[in-house]
Amino acid sequence: MKDIKFEQKDSLTRLEAADQLSALAAALRHGGNAELDFGPGRLSLRIPDELHTELEVEVGDGQIELEIELKWPTAQPGSTPTDSAAAGPDE
Repeated sequence: MKDIKFEQKDSLTRLEAADQLSALAAALRHGGNAELDFGPGRLSLRIPDELHTELEVEVGDGQIELEIELKWPTAQPGSTPTDSAAAGPDE
């Protein structure tokens, strides 16, 4: 599978930002395959039950920066390539 990057930078009102976060929260709550509308585009993701999270807040240069990072593997549980490669042809 190729690596893919989706990036969007925009100016939003507080309410528009809240709507985007609410849509993301709903997708996280539901899990599985999610479709998220971001501006003119639509992002389709598989969201697993377990995620790695990072929250970062930076204050400086007259600005506050809040980053919320969610990470998870692209492979679904039980489908790792090493599982089938671990057994030899005689096993």
